[in-house]
Amino acid sequence: MKIDVLSLFPEMFEGVFGSSILKKAAEKQAVSYNVTNFRDYADNKHSTVDDYPYGGGAGMVLKAQPIFDAVEALKGHVEQTPRVVLLCPQGVRYTQRKAEEFAKEDHLIFICGHYEGYDERIREHIVTDEISIGDFVLTGGELGAMVIIDSVVRLLPGVLGNVDSPILDSYSSGLLEHPHYTRPADFRGMKVPDTLISGNHKKIDEWRMKESLRRTWNRRPDLLESYELSDVEKKLLSEIQKED
Repeated sequence: MKIDVLSLFPEMFEGVFGSSILKKAAEKQAVSYNVTNFRDYADNKHSTVDDYPYGGGAGMVLKAQPIFDAVEALKGHVEQTPRVVLLCPQGVRYTQRKAEEFAKEDHLIFICGHYEGYDERIREHIVTDEISIGDFVLTGGELGAMVIIDSVVRLLPGVLGNVDSPILDSYSSGLLEHPHYTRPADFRGMKVPDTLISGNHKKIDEWRMKESLRRTWNRRPDLLESYELSDVEKKLLSEIQKED
């Protein structure tokens, strides 16, 4: 996968792309990163990328020209059209499903804005996806882009050591993930559930399924509205509702 980022602050990405899983993914050649300062594409002597909005109002608006030229340069002459992602509080709320969708792409371009907003022609003519990472406003799109890129890259084949890890993550299955424990089995009198140290894998799987349902029921019951329960899960959920 090729990932391009357009940002006025490219230095913000150095630590993120040079650390942890994102760094390892690049070393494994599963992904390549490129961060471009779109100020370099400004066509005026002062390299300004923003201007006052027509009709008046507070704040400045990012001009169309620098971003259009930068995206066109990044697209080059490749046959496959990249997904161009605009980070924006007005965008569709980001989900694990969207991460899985993006992970199937060969080329992603992220546009990180600042100031009051974007010239609307950017949205209308070069953007394929408008994404928001939550119902709040950030200073710029950089942090949102980092969140999305991290969630996508970890899904690429061979990036995580355990191939089952992304499959079992919260939201990937449609439910929140079950609790985890590690040694010691007794820490300050707080003990690991007996089932997990029983060695009975059938019971362990059932425990994990039930606790995943319990956590989803208690914390995100809305997820169950679109989740198709199996007969076993229906039985377990009924037990949970009686227990809680």
